[in-house]
This record gives sequence, structure tokens and C-alpha cells, in this order.
Amino acid sequence: MTSAAGLEGPRRSGRSPCRAGAALVAALVAAGGGCGYQLASGANRLPPGAERIFVRPLETHTGDPQAGALVASALRSELARRNASAGPDARARLEGVVEDASFTLASGNPPTYQLSLRVRARLVVGGKVLVERAFARSEECLSGLDPLESEGRRRLALRRASTALARDVVEVLEQP
Repeated sequence: MTSAAGLEGPRRSGRSPCRAGAALVAALVAAGGGCGYQLASGANRLPPGAERIFVRPLETHTGDPQAGALVASALRSELARRNASAGPDARARLEGVVEDASFTLASGNPPTYQLSLRVRARLVVGGKVLVERAFARSEECLSGLDPLESEGRRRLALRRASTALARDVVEVLEQP
């Protein structure tokens, strides 16, 4: 149980907890700015001419026909999250190829599978390739009780790998 005297403590000092917190935040922002740190959105850190990027459908050279669509969707979401996505008329475009989307047995007891995803992506601005690089991610998942559940878990692992890979791609595109 709190007494009334305990509630009056901050008022007696002349400063409210909100004002003290605001002053602390302002001091941290000012100190951080002097050290070279700044708050910036992803679109401001992309190369000149690539502030807005259109993601083309990715080619798929694997046995999984939806892998390219999942990776492209994850790339679009990541760019949108950073306020850097654009339509097909954008000057910059991100294109690429899903080179591998394999699913192999990692261990036998309990059955654990590993999904490996490998993508080659390139950023093209005004018809000129600025960045081209290969990216890879892997995710593990347990086997399901039946083939349908196992397939569902494999699809979830592919989505997780696509999301992580998209984050990696966009972070490479950003300027330091």
C-alpha cells in the first residue's frame, strides 16, 4: 500500500518525473549528435538515385516455384518499412535470382530439417548496376506429425529465411 506522503515526493523536489525524463532524453540526443550518431530513416541512407526502389519479380532456379515470390515480397516489405519502396516507374530497381531453396534432414531424433536459401541480388539505378552480391540464409524446423504439417513448417521456415535475407539485402544497400 502506498501512502500519500510517498506520492508527494517528486512534487516537493520542484521537478515532475515527466520533465526530468524529457530533459534526460534531450541531453542524450544532444550528446549522441556530437559523436556522429544521428536518427535517419533507411530511404535517406540509400545510394543517390535509389531513394525509392522498385522490386522486380525474382527469377527462381529451384524446385520451389514460390521461392522467388516470397523473397520479392519480403524485399518489398522491408523497403516499405524504411519508406523506400516504389512502383515500376522508379529510377532504381532491385532484381535477382533465387539460386537455391533446399530442404535437407539436419538430424534424425527428433527429425529436424534445415532450409537453405541462396539469392543473388543487384541494385540497378538508371540502367547501371551499382551493387551485385550473393546472400544466404538458413532456418531449422522440426518435422510435423504428418506430411501436411511438415510442409507447413517448411513454408514457415522459408518465410523466416526470406524476411531475414531481405533485411540483409537492404542493409547492404544502405550507405554507412
